[in-house]
Amino acid sequence: MTVDVPQEILDALTDVAMPRLPPERPSDETVTANGCQLPVYRSGCVIVGSGAAGLRAAVELRRRGRDVTVISQSAWGGTSACSGSDKQTLHTANTADQGDSYRAMAQAIRAGGAMDADTAYVEAVGSSRAMASLQYLGLPLPQDPLGGTLRYQTDHDEVGRATSCGPRTSRLMVKVLAEEAIRLGVPVYNHTTAVRILTVGDADHRRACGVLALRQKERSSHNPQGFCVFQAAVVVLAAGGPGELYRDSAYPNGCFGSLGLALEAGIETVNLTESQFGIGTRREGFPWNLSGTYVQAIPHIFSVDGTGTEHHFLGDYYRTTREMCSNIFRKGYQWPFHATRMLDFQSSLVDLAIYRESAAGRRVFMDFNRNPLPVPGDLPFDPGRLDDDVRSYLRSAGADQEMPIDRLRHMNPLAIELYRRYKVDIAVDPLEFAVNNQHMNGGVATDVWGRSSLNGCYAVGEAAGTHGVTRPGGAALNAGQVFGTRAAEHIAARGFSDSVPDSDFAEAVSAGVAEAKTLVRPGSPLSEKSVREEVQARMSDRAGMICDPESVHLALEEARALNDAIRARGIAPGRSGGAARALQRQQMALASEAVLTALDHFVRNGGGSRGARAICDPDGESLPHVRQGPLEAFRFRREREAHRAEQIVVRFDGKDFHVSSRANRPFDESARSFFERDWPAWLTGEIYGRNTG
Repeated sequence: MTVDVPQEILDALTDVAMPRLPPERPSDETVTANGCQLPVYRSGCVIVGSGAAGLRAAVELRRRGRDVTVISQSAWGGTSACSGSDKQTLHTANTADQGDSYRAMAQAIRAGGAMDADTAYVEAVGSSRAMASLQYLGLPLPQDPLGGTLRYQTDHDEVGRATSCGPRTSRLMVKVLAEEAIRLGVPVYNHTTAVRILTVGDADHRRACGVLALRQKERSSHNPQGFCVFQAAVVVLAAGGPGELYRDSAYPNGCFGSLGLALEAGIETVNLTESQFGIGTRREGFPWNLSGTYVQAIPHIFSVDGTGTEHHFLGDYYRTTREMCSNIFRKGYQWPFHATRMLDFQSSLVDLAIYRESAAGRRVFMDFNRNPLPVPGDLPFDPGRLDDDVRSYLRSAGADQEMPIDRLRHMNPLAIELYRRYKVDIAVDPLEFAVNNQHMNGGVATDVWGRSSLNGCYAVGEAAGTHGVTRPGGAALNAGQVFGTRAAEHIAARGFSDSVPDSDFAEAVSAGVAEAKTLVRPGSPLSEKSVREEVQARMSDRAGMICDPESVHLALEEARALNDAIRARGIAPGRSGGAARALQRQQMALASEAVLTALDHFVRNGGGSRGARAICDPDGESLPHVRQGPLEAFRFRREREAHRAEQIVVRFDGKDFHVSSRANRPFDESARSFFERDWPAWLTGEIYGRNTG
């Protein structure tokens, strides 16, 4: 039975209005650096980023009475507020259904390897609290009549720990957290671009002391570029992933993340080889992941060449119509590309086929007004002739309608409404899409409290490299909430109230301004546009989901040459006042070299195909087949089991990258707490002072 959801309910879950920011607090002091007078904003902690993870940290710090400030390039304009999928997932312990074990959940989170066992357990045990607190703030997660949270299965999830409030789940999370932050009086400085983490001290005594930023409203004759300083004893990086690394990307435009900031500050990073790629609409229009019910409705997928001729290309890859349609459906909960799923006619063969069509210059579409055409020579599409798991799901969902658009409307009318908001009516017209970069699983190396290798600097959300090779869908949203809370607890407990001498702080500001000015040069032959195009083309063409050792190494050499040129010549800003964007492109160039450094190291040391990427090699052990035979050009290496137990660490010293490996941190699953024995450590705050890795 189809339930007609009233339009006002669809509107409320699709058009999520964000709160108005309060007036900014003015600066009442300045510091002089390199001939500029910079306004200074003082705070106990400054959080870079206004997404769900950063706002969680801000709310939890303020609740504990700590002085905290949030700075944002574009409040409510980042990945959390602007990205999603058909029913965007929050991954949490399934306590409302058959019950769950935190240890079992932790094992599932880290199942892909290259993830610390203690981090996985922290995410699992913290998930119930994170979800409950979001519900307390007003997040409308769906429930059954007895109060249980509705659940479903998602990527890398065999239990069904996923829940959702629709395509705008993360935006709704940002909304309720933003409202709480504003209610608590957390200052938010919008249109503020962090360009350098400021530090004082040397070696083991080096620590963060604030952030150098650029703001258009600070520009004056005494400060032409608009520099300003946020002085703080603690810095939390929460600006997300490096969304501008790839040309083919599902990130919203202008998402630069925190990776470049961290690298320039000499902070250790991990797992930069690990990302996610999957089908979605591109950033040129409305970037969105096409997982879940978009493909579970089983639309017709086709390509169009330069003459306008349609091609039923998936019919060349699968042996039967049943096999093809069942694997289109499985992209709903096997959304990310995974190399091993190219084998045995599984679901990532769909990704490979779309990748090849795009590489050939063809545009790819899904049409919800047509059922899939049959594989040549086979029977036509019939919902009764699908694999058992697919038939069972559609039967349980009541999705027995004749056409894909009707199945989609029945299962998830919000999926249709969302595109209509962006002038695309998938009930009428085919939807163009491609395989895009979507998420960085690596990032800043942190301990179980979110601490980085730089004293006084934390990282939460996608900025933190905590996710390993694979992760269940929605685990990233959960991790941001859990570690936003963990970081706040640690900061509040430890205090970090040591003051920085004014002379040392002024010296740090001067060094940061001098470096930034050196890199922004109006007369440089390297423009902001040319750097963007070069970096994005190289990453999409040579470091996407299909790689080979020779191309990766060549890409690394080219990335090094570009960064050498930037250090020597700087970057010309693209417009008046464009210093911030030029510096962000410089950081993306640096992040690109870091990713390629890690990937080249991995490949040269025998690294195989896992997670995001297939490492193609003529001597590879794995060979995808299609209906017409083997695809020798895509023969790939298998993953080496030993690599699952370690992580690649990359650090930049200001000139060169240093690469090493470390073993995953363990977790004693047999350990048991004992109340009377362990309570004193909580009461005295000892739990925050232990060496946690």
